[in-house]
Amino acid sequence: MSEIQPPRFPWLRYILVLIVILLIALGPVISVIISSSVASANGCNLNEGGVNVCMVGGTDMGDMLYTMFVMGWFGLLTLPLGFGAVIVWIVIVTTHRIAWGRHQKGIQP
Repeated sequence: MSEIQPPRFPWLRYILVLIVILLIALGPVISVIISSSVASANGCNLNEGGVNVCMVGGTDMGDMLYTMFVMGWFGLLTLPLGFGAVIVWIVIVTTHRIAWGRHQKGIQP
């Protein structure tokens, strides 16, 4: 007879939530890195002062690169909120893991 395996802790769900939190928090920073890299690789001037022509593969990508670059300012909002969300995530995961472990051992709260 095979033993019934106890249910496993749902780490995958928590990891997916953490990835979403980090992507939202770091999105503006990632946008700045990508736009700067594309502009640099194509010899374009990129700054917050205005849109500059940037030819990438025969298409002017200056507007899009400028928008992506300026999106970095949203990091002033998303980074602190993301930090707070990670703290809340840690508290929730820790609390759930402790309660789950106690439940597995049959300990009542």
